[in-house]
Amino acid sequence: MSVLRERYALAVIGAGPAGLAAATTAADLGIDSVLLDEQPAPGGQIYRAITETTLCERAVLGADYWRGGALVERFRASAAQHVPNATVWSVVQGGEIGVSIDDIARLIQAQHIILATGALERPMPIPGWTLPNVMTVGGAQILLKSSGLLAEGRVVLAGSGPLLWLFAAQHLAAGGALAALLDTTPRSNFWHAARHLPGFLASSYVGKGARLIASVRRQVRVVGNVTMLRAEGDGRLQTVVYRRGDGLEQRLASDLLLLHQGVAPNLNLALAARCRPIWDGGQLCFRAAVDAWGASAIAGIAVAGDGAGIAGAEAAALRGRLAALDAAHRLGRIDRAARDREAAPDRAALARWTRGRAFLDRLYRPARQFRVPDGDVVVCRCEEVTAREVRDAVALGAAGPNQMKAFLRCGMGPCQGRLCGLTVSELIAEARSVAPAEIGYYRLRPPVKPITLGELASLPKSAAAIKAVARG
Repeated sequence: MSVLRERYALAVIGAGPAGLAAATTAADLGIDSVLLDEQPAPGGQIYRAITETTLCERAVLGADYWRGGALVERFRASAAQHVPNATVWSVVQGGEIGVSIDDIARLIQAQHIILATGALERPMPIPGWTLPNVMTVGGAQILLKSSGLLAEGRVVLAGSGPLLWLFAAQHLAAGGALAALLDTTPRSNFWHAARHLPGFLASSYVGKGARLIASVRRQVRVVGNVTMLRAEGDGRLQTVVYRRGDGLEQRLASDLLLLHQGVAPNLNLALAARCRPIWDGGQLCFRAAVDAWGASAIAGIAVAGDGAGIAGAEAAALRGRLAALDAAHRLGRIDRAARDREAAPDRAALARWTRGRAFLDRLYRPARQFRVPDGDVVVCRCEEVTAREVRDAVALGAAGPNQMKAFLRCGMGPCQGRLCGLTVSELIAEARSVAPAEIGYYRLRPPVKPITLGELASLPKSAAAIKAVARG
């Protein structure tokens, strides 16, 4: 790996589809570019470990996964510098970036920054979700892709969304077994999604998704219309309790429960850089406010890929290219006409890949009871705050998630709100009988990832990142 320099024309943060495409495009246009990523190899979550995975049988992870190989190879063939194992903990207006590599903090400067931090799994706070042996589908998929590890014993999948079915197919293709798949997709969603059906039928999703779901159903017991879900056990998961519709509770012995109900933009770094969050009523999440090129209202900072709205890997790569073309224009490498001309094929392709997205968003919209818990269900895992405590704090005057920090420390633990942000905002909104857009999201400040005091102390005292931490 080449030495990290102090200055670059462009810095891209995140080596998923959007980041890879952005860095490659910018470097091909002659822009001095660096790609910073936490992982040891490029690919992000969707193409994780694509150059290193032990799963050489291509049918296991599927054609969509291996398509990422070409994206990685194009990036490696470019002049962009790749810096792996780099934790970016601060982005400050003016182009200063705080990054830690091998426990040593550094500050670098970039004229333009593209945040390509991807998505996070949406929280699914059910009773018992903090028990050992309850984890997310995304976590299990990381183990499968990175190390070829398969869960053994009585494995239960529960939740909703395309990734739930995709992982089930991958797990089975790798030789694993599933005790059951509990589908929490509300039946009413099908009727609400119907008006978006024409666009979906014209997309590439329909045939691929139908085949995948049919394959899983042939091999696994699928229980649909699940309206209640609970994990039970003494010290670890032992039983999954569920109910269909208004029926009786059913009990299912389980050694591992994998939860999933969609993904949401990973916004922490963008919000810490003062990008504005907006509520997406279609996807029920906050996303960064950007224009058609991914540019935010903060000069020199753009957001590419799923951070600006969930649309899938192919769309993320195209958004990364568009953000890089706009960066090239803003840096004076190409004029506006050249930018628009180069972007035309990407915009046409983006329209094709996002066709049908509205149907999927409405079909797999998580039910209220799996997004907004009641009673003593833990909401903030870091600080062990329950749903009841959040509602009680609202009654005492906590008007929003930032005030809630003073009452209960929600969002102030190591994850900095990644696991509780959406839940807390929706809980407060429901308690106040207003929309989440009115409540807003956590106000984030650097550092957005844990770093030691020694790392901070070693930095120049005049650094903008240090001042931002002090203000927080």
